[in-house]
Amino acid sequence: MSSMKTTDPPIVVDCKISGTRQQLWEAITVRDNMIEWYFSNIPAFEARVGFSTQFPVQSESRTFTHIWNVTEVVPRQSITYHWTYTEYPGEGKVSFEILDEGDALKIRLTNTVVTDFPQDVPEFRRQSCIDGWNYFIHDRLKSYMDKKYG
Repeated sequence: MSSMKTTDPPIVVDCKISGTRQQLWEAITVRDNMIEWYFSNIPAFEARVGFSTQFPVQSESRTFTHIWNVTEVVPRQSITYHWTYTEYPGEGKVSFEILDEGDALKIRLTNTVVTDFPQDVPEFRRQSCIDGWNYFIHDRLKSYMDKKYG
């Protein structure tokens, strides 16, 4: 079982998306939109450097309290946050970038490991992370944008 390590290349997920740059920006930065496709229990979110939020996510019998700290914001272009868990070591950096793709838009998710994650927790396997981001971007975000703006 290979867990997420700093020696791994970043996980990158690209997806063409419906809507305008502003609509996509609001989908990834406005809490009332984020809870529709991302995590339903995000208590608050602001696209500003220094903003921090945390919330628990259950997986089987384990709790993962997500802690997000926003580190970079370029309005309508990109947002990056530092991502850790209360219960486990390891830290990552997650960036969402809005890119032009011909006459359409593309979202690029990049997940970079900053500090190694534990070996013995299935949710920290690299494949689990890849599957999770593909689900959030290709299924959840894309469906949300198609339904709202497609």
